[in-house]
This record gives sequence, structure tokens and C-alpha cells, in this order.
Amino acid sequence: MRSSLLLLLTFSAFGIVNFAYSAEKPNVLFLFADDQCFETIREFGHTDIDTPNLDRLAKRGTTFTHAYNMGSWSGAVCVASRTMLISGRSVWRANSIYDATEKEREAGRLWPQMMSRAGYETFFTGKWHIKANAEKTFDTAKNIRAGMPKDTKQGYNRPLDGKPDPWSPSDPDFGGFWEGGKHWSEVVGDDAIEFIQASKNTEKPFFIYAAFNAPHDPRQSPQEYVDKYPLDRIAIPKNYLPLYPHKDAIGCGQSLRDEKLAPFPRTEHAVKVHRQEYYAIITHMDAQIGRILDALEKSGQADNTWIFFTADHGLAVGHHGLFGKQNMHEHSLRVPFIVNGPDVKGGEKNNSPIYLQDVMATAIDLAGEPKPAHVEFQSLLPLLRGEKSAVARDEIYGAYLELQRAIIHDGWKLILYPKAKVARLYQVESDPDEMNDLADDPAHAERRHALFVRLLAMQKDLEDSLNLTVAFPNI
Repeated sequence: MRSSLLLLLTFSAFGIVNFAYSAEKPNVLFLFADDQCFETIREFGHTDIDTPNLDRLAKRGTTFTHAYNMGSWSGAVCVASRTMLISGRSVWRANSIYDATEKEREAGRLWPQMMSRAGYETFFTGKWHIKANAEKTFDTAKNIRAGMPKDTKQGYNRPLDGKPDPWSPSDPDFGGFWEGGKHWSEVVGDDAIEFIQASKNTEKPFFIYAAFNAPHDPRQSPQEYVDKYPLDRIAIPKNYLPLYPHKDAIGCGQSLRDEKLAPFPRTEHAVKVHRQEYYAIITHMDAQIGRILDALEKSGQADNTWIFFTADHGLAVGHHGLFGKQNMHEHSLRVPFIVNGPDVKGGEKNNSPIYLQDVMATAIDLAGEPKPAHVEFQSLLPLLRGEKSAVARDEIYGAYLELQRAIIHDGWKLILYPKAKVARLYQVESDPDEMNDLADDPAHAERRHALFVRLLAMQKDLEDSLNLTVAFPNI
């Protein structure tokens, strides 16, 4: 068994905490959810949901409270998010190589290959949804899944008030997560545990990429998990709307698959039922994460393992009259992001804005490898050491197709809908539910313009070719 000694706290003459490396390298366990909004963890104050194992990670590690996905060139936001993650490129440059990710693999430029060159045994299980060959990208890959489990027509436009619900989240006859005889989240748990147990007898450190399809729809889980969430326990989001006013102009109308899961207009009952199923599949996934954490501790390797938990993007499920992830509101751009590791402070919250794909650069840093020139994301180790100025970002960028753009800076968010010629301005620091649009308030015209100028500069840096000045000549 490898020694668990790797990272020690050292103190400079100025009292700054640093991570000091021994000759050995730490294990890296990456736990990746699909469609999980930042708010859906009990430890973060969301008492509607039970997540004892994610709470366990949050209590003994550091949470980055403002972690974001950049957005997407596709309605399948997960594709863009995962391509950025595996390639290290920002959204539009990742788009340019999306169809050529197999060539990226052949050139050795993907994240797991960097870990392999650093001496790691690499392992994958679960949702891939990238065009590169997973079996050739990792040393071992098991149960490679597509973008989502196969759904059924009964899972859409439901439930309708006053009518029987034609679909059940716990009935294996609907397939989906039940295809193959065991729930897919349990399979990911089994695969990760098996690899952890075997890794005790190897000299190499491990890199595990365990990618749950949960809590993506069809949101299925055993009945005992659904029963944890009677509808009278489910709260309607504060920013609930029957219809989002600009849904069609921003690409979130009735033709978008995610949005047609529930009826139009939205009803409080439909929102409650979908959130019930959302919470249930998250709690079921949480139980599998608990099994993985227990196996890691039992293997004797926990003290030498860095654990990262995040998701590829968030999800609305009733916020603002929306159900999907194809929008620039916090519930869909923002994700949970938790770090555990040797000498990572427990119970800490860091509000520095980050991108979830920063986990890639962080793992490369932990592996002791220089970051390749094509990797645009940043290691979080300086922020974990308290060196805020070292990598702290001034702003976060967001995009969806040619229909939406956003920038977040200094507690404010500007959202632009070019097709609708609509701007929305929120002071997200004091209005986290984004309910008070200040875009037309003359008192904030100067701030709105300053954010627009910043957004134009970010577009140039990120090779975003959408001309916003045509739709917003006087902003």
C-alpha cells in the first residue's frame, strides 16, 4: 500500500499556508453529477433535500460557492461542458475542436492522458458524451454511458392537473436508469468501489473520473427515495412563474426537449412533482457517493486522496417558469463545487468566482505537471492556500447559442437576449433569485453600459463572434 503522506502544511515567514509536496503524488477522485443545481445540497441551507454524504464532503472540505459553466453551443449543454472539461479549452474554442476530440486524444491532449503521463492509473465509469474514444482515453473504462438514459413519451408534458400521471420514477418498466437491471447510479458506485479496492495493491496513484448520469431526466430512483419527499415537503421556488416572458426568443420554448418535460403554462403541482423526483434521484446518488467514500476510507488511501465534486451545469426545474439548463440564470449556470484533500480547510466557503472546468487544471497541478499552453482554465490550489489575488477572476462569462449572453462582475449580472433585443440586469449579490430586473432603471444605466463593455472585451478574448452591438446599439 502506498504511504498516505503527501502534503504537509508549511508556513513561510509571513505565515502563509503552502502545500509542500513529498516524492509521492496524491490520488484524485473526481465525482461528477449531471444537471445538478448549486442549491441542491442540504449543507448549503437547502432544507428541502437530504444529502448526508455531500454534506459530509462540504463539512470536511472547502466549497467554492460561485462555480459556473460557461454555457453552450448546443441544446445539449452537457456536451459543451464536458468538452471544455476534457480539452481544457473555453467554450468557443472547445466548439471548434468538438468534432475532432478523437484527434485531440490521438495527439495526447486530453485531461486523463495528462494524468497518465504524470504516472497515474486512470479509470472512468459512467456518462462520457464526448466524441473521443473513452476506452483509449483511460487505462480502464467501464459502463460507458450516452448523454442520457433512454426516455419514453410518457415522461413528457406531465403531470396534468386533474389527470392520472402516466409515468412513474420508480417503475423499472419505463427503462431509463433501470436498463440493464441495476440503477445506473449504483453501477457507477460499484465500478468506483471495485477500482478503489484493487488500487490498494498498486504502486501508481489513481485518477478516478466517476460520472453519474443522475440527476438528469428521466429522474428515476427507488420508491423509498421518492417517499422521502411527499409533495407537502416540496417548496415552490421563490421565482416561480407560469411562463418565462422571453422563452421563445431565447430558445427555451415548447420545442426544447428539457422544457417540454412539464406542461405549459407551468403549474405549482407540476413543479412540485418534478422537484420531488429531482430531489429523490439526487439523494439516491448521494447514497452511492457515500458508498464510494466509505470504500476509500476502508482502503486506507483517504488521507492521500483529493476529492472533487461538481456537476456539468445546473437546472431550473421550475425556477423562472423554466425547466432546463439552457439559460443564463444562476440556477442553470451555477453548480456545486466541493474540494476535499490533505490540509484543505474543513467547512470553509470560498466565494471567488470559478469555472467548474478549473478542476482539470487543479488536478494537473496536483500531479506536479506544468499546465499545457492550450489549457485555459486555472488551478485552484492558490485559492485554497488563501492567495486570492493569484488566480481570482474579475468576471464570469456565459453564452447559449446566438440567443443569449451574460456577464457576472462585482455582484452584478447583465443578461442579453439579442433576438428579443432585451437586456436584463440583476444585483445577484443582494437578489440571488434574480427577481428584480434593473435593466431599465436610469439609476443603473452607467453600470449596465460598463458591464456591456466588459462583455464585449470577453467576447474578443474568447473568440465569440456574435455581434451584440447590432441588437444593442445604445446600451
